[in-house]
Amino acid sequence: MLNYLCCDEKEEYIMPYVTVKMLPGRTDDQKRALVEKVTDAVSETTGAPKEAVVVFIEEMQKEHYGVAGVRASDK
Repeated sequence: MLNYLCCDEKEEYIMPYVTVKMLPGRTDDQKRALVEKVTDAVSETTGAPKEAVVVFIEEMQKEHYGVAGVRASDK
């Protein structure tokens, strides 16, 4: 786990990591907005500076995802 030193180097934050898993199909603009809003929400709720928030977007293949016993690729 990485730590982030605040600009005055007296305050230290543990870097929040957020992973968003979703099926493919969103545009770059949608992903950009998602990263921005998730960063804002995490910063607001944890008190960590935005510069310390890391957001990962993982696109899952439909063949590797299922709900109620049915793969998304089989729908």
